[in-house]
Amino acid sequence: MNSLLQTIIYFITIMSELIGLFIGISTVIAFVLMHLPESKLKNWMSGKGIWGNIMAVIFGAVTPFCACSTVPITLGLLQAGVPFGTVMSFIIASPLMDPVVFILLGTFMGWKIAIVFFILTSVISLIAGVVLEKLGWADQVKRVRLKGDVNEHNQEVPKEFKKKLKKSFLKAWGDFKLVYKYMIVGVAIGALIYGYLPAELMAKIAGPDNPFAVLVAALIGLPLYIRVESAIPIGLALIGKGVSMGAVVALIISGAGIAIPELTMFASIFKRKVIIAFIVIVFIMAVISGLLINLFI
Repeated sequence: MNSLLQTIIYFITIMSELIGLFIGISTVIAFVLMHLPESKLKNWMSGKGIWGNIMAVIFGAVTPFCACSTVPITLGLLQAGVPFGTVMSFIIASPLMDPVVFILLGTFMGWKIAIVFFILTSVISLIAGVVLEKLGWADQVKRVRLKGDVNEHNQEVPKEFKKKLKKSFLKAWGDFKLVYKYMIVGVAIGALIYGYLPAELMAKIAGPDNPFAVLVAALIGLPLYIRVESAIPIGLALIGKGVSMGAVVALIISGAGIAIPELTMFASIFKRKVIIAFIVIVFIMAVISGLLINLFI
């Protein structure tokens, strides 16, 4: 009964905090993006050299796209003449980096972890895009045509502040309705781990004393489709059971960075070589990030 009560309290507490933070932060993001023309961002990313990759990482960081919207945005970037390597930097950074993820990580796992997570994912996404461009893999893009209007940010912006705020909230509420199922599943799993999973077992498998904990966590995350919003409460519960912080970060990156539905849709845009490279890059990012966090934090 004591474990059941702890599990219920954990679920209610974490779920309430996640909902409040997600809707609040998403409203602010939608309000800011309402005044940021996507066409200007595309022009900035079309620049030559590493500057385009930097802008792509920033674009991925400030735009909370899910897998379904990342694909048409990718098509739009490619057809707008944005270089292949720049597009790849955006694709790698987009599912892992946005203000919601950053603040959720900082709130639940500590701001040092959030900052290191943001820096490592930014740097590796940037380097990966530059390397893939240098390898001359631009010919690995299939000839596809963009159908429909994927630019949802160019809609008319209301003039009154209250209407802008209302539209931003409705956008945030729409985003929440897309992810709340993942949140519930993630928090429920985290609550069960918190209430019932033996701490000794988890510490043995993925604790700081196991030198292969980060590698194992990254491998476990590969076949999973975990949204960061659901991975964070699971990771929080695992940390409470003795799992190393680095192993949890590796699980979050590999699980959230490699989404099977997204890979399936990307297969219609890119050839097999790019898909394999994408998986390898995210896996390496997960392992490096986990090891560095265990080493320095």
